[in-house]
Amino acid sequence: MEDQNAPLGPYRATKLWNEVTTSFRVGMPLRKHRQHLKKYNNCFTAGEAIDWLYDLLRSNNSFGPDVTRQQTVQLLRKFLKNHVIEDIKGRWGSENLDDNNQLFRFPATSPLKTLPQRHTEIRKTRKEHFSKDKDSIFKLRNLSRKTPKKRGLHFSQENTENINHERIINEDQENSADNREISQEDVEEVWRYIIMIYLQTILGVPSIEELINPNQVIPQYIMYNMANTNKHGVVMLQDKSEDLPHWVLSAMKCLANWPRSNDTNNPTYVGFERDVFRTIADYFLGLPEPLLTYEYYELFVNILGLLQPHLERVAINALQLCCLLLPPSNRRKLQLLMRMISRMSQNVDMPKLHEEIGTRSLMIRTFSRCVLCCAEEVDLDELLASRLVSFLMDHHQEILQVPTYLQTAVEKHLDYIRKGHVKNPGDGQVVPLPTYSYCKQISTQEFNEQKISASQAAIEELLENIVRSKSLPLKEKRRKLRQFQKEYPLIYQKRFPTTESEAALLDDKPTIKQPMLSLRNPKLHSLRY
Repeated sequence: MEDQNAPLGPYRATKLWNEVTTSFRVGMPLRKHRQHLKKYNNCFTAGEAIDWLYDLLRSNNSFGPDVTRQQTVQLLRKFLKNHVIEDIKGRWGSENLDDNNQLFRFPATSPLKTLPQRHTEIRKTRKEHFSKDKDSIFKLRNLSRKTPKKRGLHFSQENTENINHERIINEDQENSADNREISQEDVEEVWRYIIMIYLQTILGVPSIEELINPNQVIPQYIMYNMANTNKHGVVMLQDKSEDLPHWVLSAMKCLANWPRSNDTNNPTYVGFERDVFRTIADYFLGLPEPLLTYEYYELFVNILGLLQPHLERVAINALQLCCLLLPPSNRRKLQLLMRMISRMSQNVDMPKLHEEIGTRSLMIRTFSRCVLCCAEEVDLDELLASRLVSFLMDHHQEILQVPTYLQTAVEKHLDYIRKGHVKNPGDGQVVPLPTYSYCKQISTQEFNEQKISASQAAIEELLENIVRSKSLPLKEKRRKLRQFQKEYPLIYQKRFPTTESEAALLDDKPTIKQPMLSLRNPKLHSLRY
């Protein structure tokens, strides 16, 4: 399963669930097992399922190599609870699964979850939002209509600065006067529009409103996070009641600088650092909502699809903008937390905080759910959050810095609004504002063709995995190939255009038996004399 072909958009966690369960059902080897003097066909043990699913998750870009075996066990328990699998007697609905030889099988029912129906809330909210100012030149309803559709966009700060400003000028500006006065509401609308158009461009979605409601973008938060930082780029809060408690800040500073803490009043008993860490963890785990907030869950989950080596820069730019949307107190907590756990995981002098796992794995396991989780329990929450926290740890300095190009884009915008149109002195005609292109626009037909080709490539790779699998018995491989041929006959025919090519793969030559003469007992032979 290649995650770069997974569609971006709403309900991505559900789509990932469907992909993982489908790959598990198609690829998990089934064979005959014996239990309590009875034989069972087409089943697998819990240990075998954990081994196979563990390899699948670690090779998937949305989860990555940081996935642990224990997390795989937890996901299989979710499989059992949601009837993706059942025990050999047909029982399911609990999470009674451990890393052992207990037998399980696939039920006849489909494990796929249905996507919720899209409702009219976004359209209604958008209409209400812009009815206040019919002459606004920042109408977000034009966002999906005027933005080119892209996938796999390689985005950098250099071409980010060349965003197309012409799209931001609405037809209603034709009646505006030169040097118009800019209100605070206009400034805030510019910030909202600019950051949403950048996010839509980076993520390559037809409409950013599928992932985030425009009313969830608070311009005051963005402006504050951009303007109020210290020399390290950390947000400084004017309201100290929203800041971390003093004792938490002191504890975090102690572990971040271990053993060279500036606080000389700390005691130095054995296990002191573990107690300090537990105190910090209890505080963050006790927060009423995750640091990335519930309302931005879909937005951050979509960025997980970009956490690939060739799209790393795109993911960094996307996260940099998304983290600006956070309330300043959340952004500050996230910055300080990432700085602490990153330093702790790289500190060779840090004493071991857990008997069984390393410091980095402990940081990810402890803080992942207090950084990202859904308001309603999602089966993949822990794996998705772990993947995101791991990436944030490695790139937090760049992700949580202030993007200067955003400020420049807003200032250019406001300048266009103040000046209005520029008139040609020769003929008095209105000259269009300059256009800044940032990527090649493709047609809807090309976009749909890319989607189809990407899906076919993923299916073709699935067929190759079955063909090249060395762990599948020949009988099981034949069964899976017949199933694949039934579901995707054209792709199968492309791989095996003739019966000879298929026979060459599945040819199972019998082992040549030893001549019967060699099995004769020498002693019996001597009795003839």
